Amino acid sequence: MKQYAYLIMFIALSVVGAFIKIPAYISSVALDSFPALVAAVVLGPVAGAVAAFFGHIMSSYLAGSPLGALHAMIAVEMFLLVWAFGVIYRKNKYAAAVFFFIANGFLAAVPFSFLIGKGFYFGLLPGLVIGTAINLMIGHIVTIKLVPILEKQKGVHRHERRYHDSDIK
Repeated sequence: MKQYAYLIMFIALSVVGAFIKIPAYISSVALDSFPALVAAVVLGPVAGAVAAFFGHIMSSYLAGSPLGALHAMIAVEMFLLVWAFGVIYRKNKYAAAVFFFIANGFLAAVPFSFLIGKGFYFGLLPGLVIGTAINLMIGHIVTIKLVPILEKQKGVHRHERRYHDSDIK
């Protein structure tokens, strides 16, 4: 039950992050990813992915859903990217960060270059890259501070330790 409470907290933090927009061509770029990245480390890849999905849905809703139904595709992309980040983090946190930066900052928007146009893709790129970098930096700082606190509490300790670099030989 405690794990679900933490998951709901991370989803709520993603929604709060959705209110903090990154100035970009599309106004749905926001700080909604970093709670999901932290959840992927602390609670596991699936929990982080769920937080990312709902974080993007709320971010797009708060921006007026400028891409309409395509935001559902982006939410699924975020689910998959954060899940993969959580899986890769188990083996190497730096590789996970590089993967997420490249995949979210550059590759996730590639389908839109075909659906909407190359101008849209290149217009979106600066804000998306900056937003991804900021989300990763905040997520890293929060993880460093949060893990020792959660290790002291029952319930999260065993789960988080499974994903922490120092335990993987």
